[in-house]
Amino acid sequence: MKENKNILLVGVGGQGTILASKILSEGLVEAGYDVKMSEIHGMSQRGGSVSTQIRFGEKVYSPIIGLGEADIIVAFETMEALRWFPYLKQGGKLVVNEHEIPSLPILLGAAEYPQGILEELSAKADVSVFKAGKIAAELGNEKAMNIVLLGALVEAMGLSGIDWEALIRRMVKPAFVELNLAAFEAGRRQVA
Repeated sequence: MKENKNILLVGVGGQGTILASKILSEGLVEAGYDVKMSEIHGMSQRGGSVSTQIRFGEKVYSPIIGLGEADIIVAFETMEALRWFPYLKQGGKLVVNEHEIPSLPILLGAAEYPQGILEELSAKADVSVFKAGKIAAELGNEKAMNIVLLGALVEAMGLSGIDWEALIRRMVKPAFVELNLAAFEAGRRQVA
């Protein structure tokens, strides 16, 4: 790999973006890449925006991804896909979990949830949209949607040469390993 790759994972507090980012980063390190990761939690415990920037390659000097530099954005929530879209580079890939979590201004009636987000984004970029929460719920627990999205990311980036099963077994609580392994494979199938 000659050029560094830039991945942006964005969502809302409580969706598991940080765990997915840590599994991804650990896998990339084990594959021999230089990896830099930056997380921004914001008001994550209050349902605020969460973002993780991951850069990997032969040599990476900074974890920061600028506007128009992300090779792929994985949005755990629909409005977050719109918010972070300017960071996607021309020809980049956008993976969107079709899931709406109203922000505080929307809950208070001071704003409305934007309509037509998926149509707008699909007209501008290569977008894969699916309901990761529904897929995870059908497997047994909606909270595994983060690992469904991780599987989709791995497939979209062509990162299948890494032992993701071993990483999931090591980084997920034992009671949830089998569910998360199934969620990972289901996510891969969404993009394959």
